[in-house]
Amino acid sequence: MNLKKIREKIDGTDKKLLSLLNIRAGLALQVKKHKSGAGYEVYVPEREAAVFKKILSGNKGPFPDNSVKAVFKEIVSASRALQAPLKIAYWGPEATFTHLAAIRHFGSSVELVAIKNLADIFAEVENGRADYGVIPIENSTEGVVNHTLDMFVDSDLKICAETLLKVSYNLLSKSKNLLQIKKIYAFNQPLAQCRNWIKTNLPEIEIVEAKNTAESARLAAKDKNSAAIANSLAGELYILNSLAVRIEDIPDNFTRFLIIGRKNVARTGNDKSSVLVSLKDKVGALYSMLLPFKKYKINLTSIESRPSRKKAWEYFFFIDMSGHVEDANVKKALSELRKECRFFKVLGSYPAEKQ
Repeated sequence: MNLKKIREKIDGTDKKLLSLLNIRAGLALQVKKHKSGAGYEVYVPEREAAVFKKILSGNKGPFPDNSVKAVFKEIVSASRALQAPLKIAYWGPEATFTHLAAIRHFGSSVELVAIKNLADIFAEVENGRADYGVIPIENSTEGVVNHTLDMFVDSDLKICAETLLKVSYNLLSKSKNLLQIKKIYAFNQPLAQCRNWIKTNLPEIEIVEAKNTAESARLAAKDKNSAAIANSLAGELYILNSLAVRIEDIPDNFTRFLIIGRKNVARTGNDKSSVLVSLKDKVGALYSMLLPFKKYKINLTSIESRPSRKKAWEYFFFIDMSGHVEDANVKKALSELRKECRFFKVLGSYPAEKQ
């Protein structure tokens, strides 16, 4: 086919896609009628995980899987919005990586509300002013966000889902010339992740600490002789040029975010569970904590400890594991673990996301 014919076929395909999208939207409205007044949730993590799994398993290419998922995220987001609006609180301000994670997970057809501290995100969801919250929990190179862990001690909210976001940083500025840059604004975590690049390319530069990546970009927007370490969304928001892209020292750098809500999530067959425990003070307590997981062949994906803040040398342990609390082996392991604990709380079971 010549180029004209190919473009005509693309136009025809687009027309069919639009028709199918509207047919799907009509079905979403029928779902709304069935859910109305029956207490059904609009956002159902286990159902959405099953939808994406089924779609990706049928993808024969050449459209890549990550692009297929991104497209269907927006389709599902728009379909949800036809049923009822969702309000999502995230750790703001705009253009932070948590903002990007919220968009990536829920799509753009939701109301996103930037909240300046983690405690208020929990409060917004607990009091029903937001349907769900999005919070960072750990970075693959910098480790856990301790304040997030601490919030779960006194909260009854559940972890409903997780999302993994590849973290990439650009050097952003009003200037178009790297040689004009005299100062860099940077949040401490991205600064640590880009230190080798800065040492190699701007060894004598002045570093000014900022509260977050969005704040770095906002400050750089006021001074053409400065730059910010931030993401591409911040560059768009503050109309900044990218003097250098992907300046992080480790290319495979991911941050894991949790979606918190008020209800438990059903099994999908590919789940993770998180628990919070404090052990009885006795010899071999740590060994006793781990033994049930070995006995029932449960893979532990993360263990983190935090001071209880209530008693000196008393610690909470945050444990992530493969499986759902309704799985027989997980249920048995947690039952035995509970006997070894002075404090025990299931934080949630939720669909596991692949990197």
